[in-house]
Amino acid sequence: MARPTKYRTVEFFPEGNYFIPWGKKDCELEEVELKVEELEAIRLKDIEGLTQEECANKMEISRQTFQNIIESGRKKIAIALTEGKAIRIAGGHYTTKFCKFKCAKCGYVYTVKYEQDKIICPKCSSTEVMCGKKESFCKKWCCKKR
Repeated sequence: MARPTKYRTVEFFPEGNYFIPWGKKDCELEEVELKVEELEAIRLKDIEGLTQEECANKMEISRQTFQNIIESGRKKIAIALTEGKAIRIAGGHYTTKFCKFKCAKCGYVYTVKYEQDKIICPKCSSTEVMCGKKESFCKKWCCKKR
């Protein structure tokens, strides 16, 4: 059995999630999908000026995983800019400090670290888990489409 994908911690979400080159017609427009964690990696390294180790710690991943994510993101942006493609920011394997889940059985409140945490409580293994929005303790982002 493959190891489950660990979610990357993300702190920033852009106002706009779609960028198109000027003068391109919709019918001839191709797009590149930039994952949310790729944008976060680029923001932390290139805008915040953090070291690779600091970025990896903030995203709660290894340095090698961070390197893979940032390389992928930079390549997608370079392709979009040089080939005149649109950039759509969407998807990925990420979580945020704002998103909380709660187990109805044991009452445990937690952030998602692995994909299965959305359906199974990491403390008692119950499948009676719910998004924080339903329990009114969610601060932000948990019900927005990813």
